[in-house]
Amino acid sequence: MRKKPEGLTFYEKKKILSRELVSEILSWAFYTIVAIAVAWLLVVAFGHSIRMVGSAMRPQIENGDKLLLDRVTYRVSSVSRGDVIAFYPNGNTGTRLMVRRVIGIPGDTVKIVDGIVYINDKQESDPEHRYALIADPGIAASGITLEEKEYFVLGDMRNGSEDSRSADIGPITYDSIVGKIWHTFRKES
Repeated sequence: MRKKPEGLTFYEKKKILSRELVSEILSWAFYTIVAIAVAWLLVVAFGHSIRMVGSAMRPQIENGDKLLLDRVTYRVSSVSRGDVIAFYPNGNTGTRLMVRRVIGIPGDTVKIVDGIVYINDKQESDPEHRYALIADPGIAASGITLEEKEYFVLGDMRNGSEDSRSADIGPITYDSIVGKIWHTFRKES
């Protein structure tokens, strides 16, 4: 018979993987993958940011403000009157994004008479009197009827904005819209 050594002895116990341990490891792996997937979706949907160039959207958005885009909303819902959007003028992705407010939606007729915007022969609602009378109605002087997937946009600073009144931009198409502005970070003064 073999005699046990006297005193302290050290030896390694063999670790056995139990079902509980394997289940715990798989659970952690699953939740980690789900968290990464959700984070990725949020970055893809809301992670695109741009800087406002120009003063066309003053006072709501100032030159140099950082804007976050929601690129998912318009995939599940339609563009609405009053939305502030980012778009490529004439669909030209080689130019900088422009930011303007949607005034007219498909089927609307937009006309500017004596500095006042009319949508479907009704004066644009402006209860807070935010907008100045428009000095140059541009191509909207005789009225523009928007086709399917066309939108009429104006800057909030109506007399200092290049927008759908300009023949260079005109009505914008749905395909040229990148997303809806959902948050603004003021530039540091």
